[in-house]
Amino acid sequence: MNNNRRPLLIASVLLFGLAACNPREEDAVDDTAIESASLSESVATNKRVDLPLVDVAPTWSLLDLDGNRVSSEQFKGKVVVIDFWATWCPPCRVEIPGYIKLQEKYRNDGLVILGVSLDRGGPEVVRQFAEKFGINYPLVMGDSDAVAAFGGFNAIPTTFLIDREGNIRDVKTGAVESAIYEEMILKVLK
Repeated sequence: MNNNRRPLLIASVLLFGLAACNPREEDAVDDTAIESASLSESVATNKRVDLPLVDVAPTWSLLDLDGNRVSSEQFKGKVVVIDFWATWCPPCRVEIPGYIKLQEKYRNDGLVILGVSLDRGGPEVVRQFAEKFGINYPLVMGDSDAVAAFGGFNAIPTTFLIDREGNIRDVKTGAVESAIYEEMILKVLK
C-alpha cells in the first residue's frame, strides 16, 4: 500500500468506527451517554447515499416489547422511519433524542418512527432503556430475518425511510444530525 494513503485509510476506519456499531459486538455503555453525547463527538462526517425509488419495502412482522405482533401492514399510508439499533450502540443512542422530537412534531402528519432493537438481552433490557430515556415511538425486537429482509447490513444504526406507498426512499448507516434527517423526512412527508 502507498504510504501516503495509509493515514487516510486509518482515518476512514476510525471515523466509520465512531459513526456506526457492529451489531455482533455488544459493548457496555454508560447509561448517561445518551444525555451527554453529541453527534459532533460521534460523527465528524457521514456520507449518506440518498436512494431514488429503488424497490418496495419488504413486509415484516415482529414482536413488540410486550410480545404483541407488529407488522408492516399496520403502517400503510404512513411515512415510516425504521431504525435498526441497540441500547449498547453509542451512535444509536445519540440519535434517539432527535427521533423523539421528530415523532412528537410530525405524528399528526403521518410519521411513524419505529425502533427495531437488535439487543440480545431481550425485551426487558430495551423496555428499561426506553422508560429511562422517554422513547415515545414503537419498539420491536429485531432478528436476523428482519435484517435479511432489508437487504442485510453489518453496522447500526441502519435506518430506512419508507414513503406512504411503501417504497424505500432513503437508507443511512451511522448517525446523522437530526436537522439533516428531518429535511429528508419532509421531502417524503409533505
